[in-house]
Amino acid sequence: MPYIPLDENLPGITGLLNYRQDTALPIRQLTQILLRGESTLTEGERELIATVVSNGNQCRFCTNAHTAAADALLGETETSEKVKNDPDNAPVSEKMKYLLEIARQTQVNGKNVTPELVANAREAGATDLEIHDTVLIAALFSLYNRYVDGLASVTPTDPAFYGRLAGILKTSGYLPSPNRYAALTPEV
Repeated sequence: MPYIPLDENLPGITGLLNYRQDTALPIRQLTQILLRGESTLTEGERELIATVVSNGNQCRFCTNAHTAAADALLGETETSEKVKNDPDNAPVSEKMKYLLEIARQTQVNGKNVTPELVANAREAGATDLEIHDTVLIAALFSLYNRYVDGLASVTPTDPAFYGRLAGILKTSGYLPSPNRYAALTPEV
């Protein structure tokens, strides 16, 4: 049960963004830039960063939402499960493995990102911008995870909900749009 009154048809962060739309817009804009804007990391790779951070923070809503989004963008489900549960054997590049480790360490404490970890990522081909964006995505999703869980937002258990949400995120990104969440409600 959420700690504040939220639209029951908008679980997770969606209800929180709807509750306070003046703060929602800059949140959405920053997320759009980082996860869908121009980058040498694919949209799927950036969703994987959001996934591992949310998983590390034990935020079920965000973990499920961004796992589904990563799966939709990558066209398969193995990669997201491996980066969460068996990162050493995940089917991603060495560069991505280091960036995901930077994200995990940022999620715990930014001071855990060591010069050695950054040097390893660079040696594996990571650019300064990729390292920057990885840390910023990880920090941002730690905020989102705390926002969702700190207000006890509703977390659906139906995997189909997250599939519908992933479709919206894949096709429309993170910016507001008319009837944005109409597809979240299952057809009766």
